Amino acid sequence: MIVLRKEAFDLLAKELKYTGLLIMAALIIFKIAFFKENLAVLLRNVLSLFWMFVLPGYFIMLYWAEKLDFMERFIIGIALSAGVIGISSYYIGLMGLNMRYHAFILPFLLILTGFIVFYNKKNNYSKEHK
Repeated sequence: MIVLRKEAFDLLAKELKYTGLLIMAALIIFKIAFFKENLAVLLRNVLSLFWMFVLPGYFIMLYWAEKLDFMERFIIGIALSAGVIGISSYYIGLMGLNMRYHAFILPFLLILTGFIVFYNKKNNYSKEHK
């Protein structure tokens, strides 16, 4: 069981390195596209896009880590995250939560949910194959 936990965290560490490289690539692309802007402003924009769409989608798609490659999960996760955050933001706004909190709460909840589902799947898989 300890080995499986290490395996799950090794997968996360390896793929978060790839995500870091994608953040750097997006920052370079933004710097080329918006060459007159300050680097701090571009970094803030890139990190906010990754926080809102990329990271929640990545963690949601961890469930299918054995079936899909990193880039497939990355691309599908962006679209999935945009849809889930958009729809849930609409309905949470109808329930009365102020919109200023949506950018912090919704991505965090999706990341947490995706990680918990991935971790439970790994633990259940190890219990079944003992």
